[in-house]
Amino acid sequence: MKVFHSVAEAGRALEGRALALGNFDGVHVGHQALFAEARKHASPAAFTFNPHPGKVLQPDLAPKLITLLPRRLELLASCGLEASVVQAFSRDYARTGPGDFEATLFDALGVAHVVVGSDFTYGAARAGTVDTLREAAGRRGARVHVVTPVTVDGVVASSSRVREYILEGRVSAACRLLGRPFDLDGTVVAGAGRGRTIGFPTANVDTQNELRPAPGVYAIRVRFLKEAGEGAWHGGAANIGIKPTFGGTEVTIEAHLLDFAGDIYGRELRVQFLERLRPEQRFGSVAELTGQIKRDVEAARTVIARTGA
Repeated sequence: MKVFHSVAEAGRALEGRALALGNFDGVHVGHQALFAEARKHASPAAFTFNPHPGKVLQPDLAPKLITLLPRRLELLASCGLEASVVQAFSRDYARTGPGDFEATLFDALGVAHVVVGSDFTYGAARAGTVDTLREAAGRRGARVHVVTPVTVDGVVASSSRVREYILEGRVSAACRLLGRPFDLDGTVVAGAGRGRTIGFPTANVDTQNELRPAPGVYAIRVRFLKEAGEGAWHGGAANIGIKPTFGGTEVTIEAHLLDFAGDIYGRELRVQFLERLRPEQRFGSVAELTGQIKRDVEAARTVIARTGA
């Protein structure tokens, strides 16, 4: 997928294409429906923003991102998009009027089709609506296609609902809205080494992801990135929390890989969260903790086998 970091850089490369508009945080099934609609009409592309507008306009209230930009672009490419424009969002850009935004789409970029959700607004003070966009397109011989909200088990797929589920630890519910397990990327860094001493070595995952699941134990699978064999997945169990049995205070993500041996310090990996097994808890002794970890590992095996992960 070709990525353009400004409208000027894109030039006329998107002329005649179908352009889906949105922030696309998480690239959930609702977003995927927009891309599917775009593919029906012309070569599909996306127009998105970085940073998220909320980070600029209301930084104290801005949501934690489900996906950082590199992962978002990777997911957009996996949806069959051929190009994306990543528009830098600033307070100055937020003052862009609806007419100027329309001119960007239809005059500067020259797209033939625009695909949006039914609640789409644009321009300063969100003054532009689906109706005004459709009128602007019609004057230029272009078309606007509106996609209705996608529901899963009666729940509307939205980035805010996905965030809610993940923050509550309901990663299997988030998976249904995302169309895939929630994941985060990170680097294995040195930890206290306690897991190895009790027979369950763990990878201490340092991540830049803003959004993390609620504290607890999860069935996961892991893939190493940027190296040979990147496509191989390894099942495991992860603990997110402060390790209260050992008096910890700092939240960490520690992943135990099933039936795996080898030095993985410094390696980059992707962790997919399949299901929450239990909340984090304090145990009266290391022996009690070890017994529970054994049960967690077996529970993780069951989840991984059931999900085909």
